[in-house]
Amino acid sequence: MSAPPSQGFPPVSGPGPRVLVLGTLPGAESLRRQEYYGLPRNRFWWIMGQLVGATPELPYPARIARLAEAGVALWDVCHSAHRPGSLDAAIDRASIRPNDIQGFAATHPTLRMVACNGATAATLYRRFVTLDLPMLRLPSTSPAHAGMAAEAKLALWRAALHPVLASPP
Repeated sequence: MSAPPSQGFPPVSGPGPRVLVLGTLPGAESLRRQEYYGLPRNRFWWIMGQLVGATPELPYPARIARLAEAGVALWDVCHSAHRPGSLDAAIDRASIRPNDIQGFAATHPTLRMVACNGATAATLYRRFVTLDLPMLRLPSTSPAHAGMAAEAKLALWRAALHPVLASPP
């Protein structure tokens, strides 16, 4: 591999997260913008807008603040990996350096659940992470996962996150 590996972002979280949403690794547009889920066609911010008011129209820092207020933390399973382009299928599995998700959980004892954004995030989570927390694989918000309508994705995300986010911290 001649190109350096893609590097992920640090976690974003408020002081008492109840849900940790894990992606795989930021795509090219997210890296360019230095924002989680920076591709405008990705439905993540639309879903978070429906669930906790972190709408895509808000400036990025305001979206992150809304997530933190609602008890949602964001991170990725991969700290770094070689990936030409933005598709999860292109990640060179042998090059993956995982994030210290166990360490994050240890310093955030309010966590009640891990929600993996898509099948690849869930697969990598199972490979690299050992936590005594429920983990749910949710449908990917990526435009590459076009086989499911946005409203159906929203319904599944709502059903998974609402019980945890609606309960007191």
